[in-house]
Amino acid sequence: MIDPQISLFSPLDARGPKKHLKRLAAPSSWMLDKLSGTYAPRPSPGPHKLRESLPLTIFLRNRLKYALNGREVTSIVKQRLIKVDGKVRTDTTFPTGFMDTISIEKSGEHFRLLYDVKGRFTIHRITPEEASYKLLKVRKVALGAKGVPHVVTHDGRTIRYPDPAIKVNDTLKFDLESGKITEFVHFDTGNIVMITGGRNMGRAGVITHREKHIGGFDIVHVKDSLDRTFATRISNIFVIGEGSKPWISLPKGKGTKLTISEERDLRRRQRAAEQ
Repeated sequence: MIDPQISLFSPLDARGPKKHLKRLAAPSSWMLDKLSGTYAPRPSPGPHKLRESLPLTIFLRNRLKYALNGREVTSIVKQRLIKVDGKVRTDTTFPTGFMDTISIEKSGEHFRLLYDVKGRFTIHRITPEEASYKLLKVRKVALGAKGVPHVVTHDGRTIRYPDPAIKVNDTLKFDLESGKITEFVHFDTGNIVMITGGRNMGRAGVITHREKHIGGFDIVHVKDSLDRTFATRISNIFVIGEGSKPWISLPKGKGTKLTISEERDLRRRQRAAEQ
């Protein structure tokens, strides 16, 4: 029996959505240090999940070093200089995510957000031609109101009347200017993929086979360019091209993970070449 005098809800219970993010609780892919403040910029609600996104503040201040502090980031975005996927964004904590294109027309620079082999968001510069499209993973294929077929993609887009051959886990090449699907590639063995979650995040390779587990998680086996094989859940797989040719340019390392000793030898060779 509960005493009616005691309230079921303490005055400390949360009211509404959280507004803050402690620095130590921020995703490791942001590469924030521990000591320069208590808080980190909390991404606004948007097309990517909080832990799979990178707020514009971190990109402009911590990665590109175009701003020294948050106030300078605000003055940059409020001048409408930053475009994400072809649209001007003035929110300093707008959540950009995997495959998004960020364009700064004033400096003529274009970037695509991709992971490096250590699972961190990397600065990957691209050409203006490549910045005109992005790849989308299909999360859902459904019939909407009045029987209109549509697909829902990994970045929250709903695209109506897609090609009937498009299935879940396929990848679409999406033209940002027209908002239309120009090509698509099926999730199939022999196609090149990039891993977007788990401990193999950022690695690229070709699908060798898929294990189906009824009632569990399907496991996909992937082989990289050094013939090393690894496995991950199907939800972490993002097809980026047909056959072994990717539709986008890959960041430094081309998604091939080296062992610690191989990385050390590579650094030594680079140092020797510089001297």
